[in-house]
Amino acid sequence: MVESAIESGSAPAADPEVNPGANPGDDIVTDVVVLGGGLAGLTMAAALATAGIPVVCIDRDSPDTHRRDDFDIRTTAIAYGSMKVLEGAGVWAFLEPDAGPILDIRVADQFSPLFLHYDHRELEYEGGNRPFGWIIDNKDMRRALFARAAALPGLRHLAPARAVSVERTRKGVRVSLADGRTVRGRLLVGADGRGSLAREQAGIRTRRWAYNQTAIICTIRHEMPHNGVAVEHFLPNGPFALLPMTENRSSIVWSERSSLAPMFLKLPDDQFIDELQRRSGGYLGEIELVTRREGWPLSVLLAESFIAERLALVGEAAHAIHPIAGQGLNLGLRDVAALAEVIVDAHRLGLDIGAPQVLARYQRWRRFDTVLLAAVCDGLVHLFSNNIPPVRLARDLGMAVVNRLPPLKRFFMRHAMGVVGDLPRMIRGVPL
Repeated sequence: MVESAIESGSAPAADPEVNPGANPGDDIVTDVVVLGGGLAGLTMAAALATAGIPVVCIDRDSPDTHRRDDFDIRTTAIAYGSMKVLEGAGVWAFLEPDAGPILDIRVADQFSPLFLHYDHRELEYEGGNRPFGWIIDNKDMRRALFARAAALPGLRHLAPARAVSVERTRKGVRVSLADGRTVRGRLLVGADGRGSLAREQAGIRTRRWAYNQTAIICTIRHEMPHNGVAVEHFLPNGPFALLPMTENRSSIVWSERSSLAPMFLKLPDDQFIDELQRRSGGYLGEIELVTRREGWPLSVLLAESFIAERLALVGEAAHAIHPIAGQGLNLGLRDVAALAEVIVDAHRLGLDIGAPQVLARYQRWRRFDTVLLAAVCDGLVHLFSNNIPPVRLARDLGMAVVNRLPPLKRFFMRHAMGVVGDLPRMIRGVPL
């Protein structure tokens, strides 16, 4: 059992309504309980603790497991705005050396000569030319989060620890762990993924649909430099993305028809590399696999509400979308920034951080943005995952028009950076 630190600050008084008949001394007591120690959950805990809010994060996996190089081969696209969230939570300093910057984005409809090109030098933001984002190994993100959690006296990281039940009342929350301990607080943050116990216990329904696509993922090393260029080819069976990483590596996210994906996953390495070369156009020279291959079925999940009594959902407990625009974790980090802000504001005003009006502010801020982006990504999947000639022509002309209209292009570039809309303080670089 690893516990990164002991929470500091005042804790709420024992509440028999939350834990009837129990001895208050048997409980771990805090202000906010974060259920789920993944990338969004541990960032949430770090953001709150950085702002002085006592928090306990319940993580089902051991940090030692996550530190293994072979535990998680996935990578994550971090937009510039999401980097500001990680910076505000004190995580970015641990992560920056392992982050590969995205300096250009090139989007092509198959191998059409007409394509959309974003160059970071064409957009000045915060007084300079900033990267659109970064590509980072998930394992490096977890290592950075563990390091930050260990440095925060206001954060108690329970890992490994498995929640078996959740109780919520009008006065507080209580989470029972498999080892017999309980964790009590004023607010529960459900960051426990698509199969969220917190969401299910609250009776929050979800809308789900599956795509007939599987994401084939791996990391490659290549002969020629990528120069910080992220490439996405829209192919009839799904998008194929090459994403720049450190050390002359690139992350592959290849969306393929689900009936064909198992065949590609089972190919010998040399034949699989030939398929990668065919789809990438060979501009990176000789390539080699540096991780195994994995297939992840693609689907959408949207919670019908992001809040309930004493509960707020973030990350994949609230939403999961198609990776076509690389916005998965970025949506979750925007949740983190907005929820942290409403909690901190309520705390400083002496208000109940789990009160309905506090959580309603979070819901108003985040749900519309999330549903809209999910709909846009779904539309893009259906628009580009076909080979109908008139539709292809319309797509190509649309990208060419955006390329030739600088104001519209700059808007889309800012959107790729995650700095469009009603931005929380953390994304604007303002401390909580």
